[in-house]
Amino acid sequence: MSTNTSSPLPRQVADAYVDHLIELDPIMGTYLGLAQSNSSLPDYSPAGTTAVADLARTTLDLLTQAEAQPGADTDAERRCARLLRERLNAELAVHEAAEGLRAVSNIHSPLHSMREVFSVTPAETTEDWTAIAARLRAVPAALEGYRASLAEGLDRKLPAGPLQVTTVIGQLTGWIGTDSSYFGTIAAPGPEELRGELDAAAAGATEALVALRDWLRDTYAPSVEGAPETVGRERYARWSRYWNGTDLDLDEAYAYGWSEYHRIHEEMKTEAAKILPGAATPWEALAHLEEHGTRVEGVEEVRTWLQSLMDEAIEALDGTHFELADRVKRVESRIAPPGGAAAPYYLQPSEDFSRPGTTWLPTMGKTSFPVYDLVSTWYHEGVPGHHLQLAQWTHVAESLSRYQATVGLVSANCEGWALYAERLMDELGFLTDPERRLGYLDAQMMRSTRIIVDIGMHLELEIPAHSPFHPGERWTPELGREFFGLHSGRPADFVDSELIRYLGMPGQAIGYKLGERAWLTGREAARKAHGDAFDAKAWHMAALSQGSLGLDDLVTELSAL
Repeated sequence: MSTNTSSPLPRQVADAYVDHLIELDPIMGTYLGLAQSNSSLPDYSPAGTTAVADLARTTLDLLTQAEAQPGADTDAERRCARLLRERLNAELAVHEAAEGLRAVSNIHSPLHSMREVFSVTPAETTEDWTAIAARLRAVPAALEGYRASLAEGLDRKLPAGPLQVTTVIGQLTGWIGTDSSYFGTIAAPGPEELRGELDAAAAGATEALVALRDWLRDTYAPSVEGAPETVGRERYARWSRYWNGTDLDLDEAYAYGWSEYHRIHEEMKTEAAKILPGAATPWEALAHLEEHGTRVEGVEEVRTWLQSLMDEAIEALDGTHFELADRVKRVESRIAPPGGAAAPYYLQPSEDFSRPGTTWLPTMGKTSFPVYDLVSTWYHEGVPGHHLQLAQWTHVAESLSRYQATVGLVSANCEGWALYAERLMDELGFLTDPERRLGYLDAQMMRSTRIIVDIGMHLELEIPAHSPFHPGERWTPELGREFFGLHSGRPADFVDSELIRYLGMPGQAIGYKLGERAWLTGREAARKAHGDAFDAKAWHMAALSQGSLGLDDLVTELSAL
């Protein structure tokens, strides 16, 4: 993006922020596809996180000046400025509350970012492998910085939840391995000319994992024993703003979760009767599908099957409900490395599309995969879900800003779109098969129960009188686990992983359903405004080309398209 003005406008301030952030967070640089970032890791010590916060404060000052410049009042500049200000203030609120000093989670922590980045670091040339060796050598210092932050949290009496700690210790043990470590598997395919360097770097990184695991087990875990697993209303509201880009009415959101629970439950009962007539509950029908439903056998076979599912969706939707650029049509299905959480996930393409968008399936050791819960999940993670949105952002980044297309991502916007995408495929007739439709409704139910359990547990709310489950009692993590297990067709290890995730990422899980509601509200408002002239394809492409927005702005902007 170029300009002739002598003073920067908001989009230039936003992109300058990305440039500086990449220097502090080379993991972000790798995700953007910048080769110079691939050999290093962030400083996760208190000093390192303070440097990121200082950059945010400086950027906010520059943004205030930029908003006063001629030309700053265009829609493009205004939208970027609002996002940048909201995101940086939300991030600073989390930093100033010292949440980074107790960042232990089964899925979202510096430890997991550090591990995951190796799966997307280029590994094709000798130069790539030289960078990987350097990044492996950087692991011990990065882990020591992370440990220093947690130690300061202990000193300041800011504990992580004990369940998060126990889970992460188990994950680290898996990554360390017995015959082969995670970092050993990263180094193994490297060229022979770098074999000694790679093996030594992987061994050093693994030794650092062992040291962190042992410290967490022997020092940290005993120190946080008895600490609360939930965060309370004040911390929850702060995290909710971070994940959703708005200050939610949490009690209204909790009530909405219950209303969706009851609506979806009725639909599930109708669909379950088509699969297992006389089933006592929809989950009895889902259990039947788990044993007797359509399956894909084999890990490579399921990867190929998921790839074909996305390819078929692109072929069916392009030109009819979307207008996709060629590079957006490229998406890859992969199997996730072992040792992570149970939920599938998606990674955005690099800025130049040299690395395509990728969906990742954790197999959790399984080799046989029921289809009923995979179809709508891949509509969510892949096409038309996360991939179409995030790849389109990348495609139009030059007309937005790099910040809006990448770093400024608001979780509830993206998860809301992906859940809307599942519903869209149902609306378009892609889920008429009873197995697949019941799986879709089960996924919808999971997102509704997420609102109920996530808000309910952390705020210790009362279970309403109309609930079929423990009416009048107050939520606890134990009740949350029981409720979620009773209302999910997924296996017990997935349910356990999900509950731990909600406890460790307060406010994130509610953004799926609340984000979907925002997308549906915006579409309905645009439909009413245009009447018979409403063009769904044009609306979809305009909506996907706006870049990131918090829920504060999303409905307004979607309604005006």
